[in-house]
Amino acid sequence: MSFDGPSALAAPPLVDPFGRSVTYVRVSVTDRCDLRCAYCMAEHMSFLPKRDILSLEELDRLCTAFIRLGTTKIRLTGGEPLVRKGFMDLVSSLSRHLRSGALKELTITTNGVQLEAYAEGLARAGIRRINVSVDSLDPDIFSAVTRGGDLKRVLSGLKAAKAAGLAVKINTVALKGWNEETLPDLIAWAHAEGFAITLIETMPLGEVEEDRTDRFVSLRAVRERLESFWRLEDLALRTGGPARYVRIAETGGLLGFITPLTHSFCESCNRVRVTCTGKLYLCLGQDDGADLRAALRGAADDTAPDTALDAIIREAISRKPKGHDFAPERLSTGPALARHMSMTGG
Repeated sequence: MSFDGPSALAAPPLVDPFGRSVTYVRVSVTDRCDLRCAYCMAEHMSFLPKRDILSLEELDRLCTAFIRLGTTKIRLTGGEPLVRKGFMDLVSSLSRHLRSGALKELTITTNGVQLEAYAEGLARAGIRRINVSVDSLDPDIFSAVTRGGDLKRVLSGLKAAKAAGLAVKINTVALKGWNEETLPDLIAWAHAEGFAITLIETMPLGEVEEDRTDRFVSLRAVRERLESFWRLEDLALRTGGPARYVRIAETGGLLGFITPLTHSFCESCNRVRVTCTGKLYLCLGQDDGADLRAALRGAADDTAPDTALDAIIREAISRKPKGHDFAPERLSTGPALARHMSMTGG
């Protein structure tokens, strides 16, 4: 499964209208998931038919096109990427770009349920860091948030990831009434395990059968609480995403904050997202984008650089907006966008 074609190393980088270089692409490989996290999707989701989903070969060619245009980091997401049949074949194929040096990092975001079976293979393919979603260490709360998830399976997956030598960052959505009070314990656990952890504010994407206002927690308030008993040192560290990091003196670990509602991170945005259907979204909080599937399926020669695909990507990046307009007061008025987080790429 390889669609490199002749080299295009001299291609100019992707730069948006605000001078930001787009070097990071999040690619969803499936809209399906083995959990039903309450902040992410509806309990009874309708998933897309197979014909609408990009094939593994199309996903490979799409990622290769972005690499050809200067992308240096690709994150494979879902839904849950590890439930996609043949996913490891895609990872193994894309790892050729790591070996060539064209790609600096290939990584995934997972809920960890299937991780125990795949951790060693991911490491062999050249993946060095992964993000794993864990919203609570209380089995009952974890089950409630995920609508039936088994925390033990996730913890076994994390153990396997450590054994395989993968660096792990825990992603935790701050949720009032579920995990707000236990966030310090979760942070302390992550650091004791050698994991970094990032806290995330809930985002107004898709109908999820409850008022998000009831679950919203401001990370400004969380930080103030943490600073009442820990020393937090601001860091200039950036890992390619929107998180702003601190180091906690007492634990020695890294803590990130992703604050789409209380503090926009748009000024340094270097990323775009592609859904499993080939829709390129230029901003998580906007609907503007481009259809890449039509170009992928219309290409006459899969072995040559797809000039039509490249042109569509370049034109889309020229329209990338300055930022989203999420705000806490809009949570009670319904989702800012109809699409679910699971559709956009985790």
